[in-house]
Amino acid sequence: MAGLAGGTITWLYGSETWADRTWFTATVPVLIALAIEIVTSLRKGEVGLDLVAAFSMTAALAFGEPLAANVVALMYSGGQLLESYAEGRARREMTALLGRVAHTAMRYTGEALEEVPLSEIRAGDRILVRHGEVVPVDGTLASEAAALDQSSLTGESAKVDKASGDEILSGSTNLGNAFDIIATRPAAESTYANIVRLVQQAQASKAPSVRIADRYAVWFLVLTLLIAGVAWWLSGDRIRALAVLVVATPCPLILALPVAIISGMSRSAKLGVLIKSGGALEALAKVRTAVLDKTGTLTYGQARVIEMKTTEGWDGQEMLRLAASLDQASSHVIAEALVGEARRRGLPLSTPTDISEAAGTGVTGVVDGCRVTIGGSRYVRDSSKGDPYALRDGVPDDAAVVAVAVDGELAGIIMLADRIRPDAAAMLEALHGVGVGRIVLASGDRSDVVAAVAAKLGIDEAHGELTPAQKVEIVRRESFKEPTMMVGDGVNDAPALATATVGIAMGARGAAASSESADVVLLVDRLDHLIKAIHTAHRTKRIALQSVLIGLGLSVVAMLVAAAGYLPPVAGAFTQELIDIAVILNALRALR
Repeated sequence: MAGLAGGTITWLYGSETWADRTWFTATVPVLIALAIEIVTSLRKGEVGLDLVAAFSMTAALAFGEPLAANVVALMYSGGQLLESYAEGRARREMTALLGRVAHTAMRYTGEALEEVPLSEIRAGDRILVRHGEVVPVDGTLASEAAALDQSSLTGESAKVDKASGDEILSGSTNLGNAFDIIATRPAAESTYANIVRLVQQAQASKAPSVRIADRYAVWFLVLTLLIAGVAWWLSGDRIRALAVLVVATPCPLILALPVAIISGMSRSAKLGVLIKSGGALEALAKVRTAVLDKTGTLTYGQARVIEMKTTEGWDGQEMLRLAASLDQASSHVIAEALVGEARRRGLPLSTPTDISEAAGTGVTGVVDGCRVTIGGSRYVRDSSKGDPYALRDGVPDDAAVVAVAVDGELAGIIMLADRIRPDAAAMLEALHGVGVGRIVLASGDRSDVVAAVAAKLGIDEAHGELTPAQKVEIVRRESFKEPTMMVGDGVNDAPALATATVGIAMGARGAAASSESADVVLLVDRLDHLIKAIHTAHRTKRIALQSVLIGLGLSVVAMLVAAAGYLPPVAGAFTQELIDIAVILNALRALR
């Protein structure tokens, strides 16, 4: 800009030579920086549209049109600045999440309060949350009531009232009087800390918009050189060829596509859905098949013990105590249910040792000197004496069964019931409405339970008693046919989430493995948010393609006008900038 202004002033005072030198000098730094970017891309095997911008600047300098070169350099670098501004605006929702992280907490030490770093908070600590503060860790409400703003987690700004004993998620803001919570997990494992890690990962990822743009790079470059060459050959005027190159500078593709993709990611974050990368957003818009886990996805994942059956010589309470003691070492939702049930019954839990877990299948360990094995009926039958299936007469179709063996002998089975989410049927119907034509249920639960849920919800295909490897195989098979998303929430879902075209984890406070391997994380367990995210992905893709087609269409029209001699190089550069502004503003519509 300084070179353009300085050269213009020099030209007005009648020194055209020094004006040309000033414009030339001001163009060179931009051209050098652009050349370095191009070389770096070519070494990676990427052919980018920056080549056209470099050609136009180089040709303008070579053909003695430094003013045109300076204008193109200004428009290109100005476009990069505009892109940075637009990206900053688009990332606002995700950046707002990072700005709410608490660093200290008020912890009770005896009767006194002390402010301590979050790293010192442990499960069981009593924490005071004052008015206006962000809840620092996950916990349960120890006071009578609390009023919270959970918009940073759910995207909904309505006040949420909590009663004593209710779960309080970190990242919520206290809108009312001060209250106490009992921490249920350390800060590093809490909901908001996990969300922040995922946001940082998403911010560090590169949107695939450049890849989308580069699909058109070679063909657009060939078309540009063809029009420029024909214009020069027919007219004998190399300035016409230069004007074509200047007008062809493809800022609509270089700038508008990243803005649209990042805007879509930001919009999804505001809705409570964290899409980790632009590639995941693009893939989400292509999904045609959904593979769903049952527990925690279509059901609440908060099963309650409804009945226990024991073998001779065993007491149900003692069997539950041993099973729950061992399950303290597992993060599976059924394990959490057993531990919660044992605590509600006032059973004293022991610390397990020598633990071995087959993810999603079962757990073995030592409790009070006894070797305890818990898990699916097949898992326990294969590792102990006794057949859990013999105890399953009269088990309800929608009940989950956990078998328990102690010192190699079957102790009994524990039956748990998990309610189907009230929004599950509507969510499946809505999936069909956004282009998902096939829905498959894949669960580690009993086959009859899975079949009963599938029948109630009208699911196309259902598989039960699956190991993690079998889930992966189902996802791989479906992905081979159509773009497939896998929705799950447990450790056993992590391999399948990583295998799917798009892996979607239910709840950032779910298993760390599933959240880390997923491409998309629902920040709260709300299935309707997934539908909104898919709508956003479709709309973002549509807006991105509009930016490509409108930008390229206008550029081609301007190139033809320049080839006919009606648009000189400098005027062409300004025309291209107007096209840039139009498509970038169009791309920002993805924020709405």
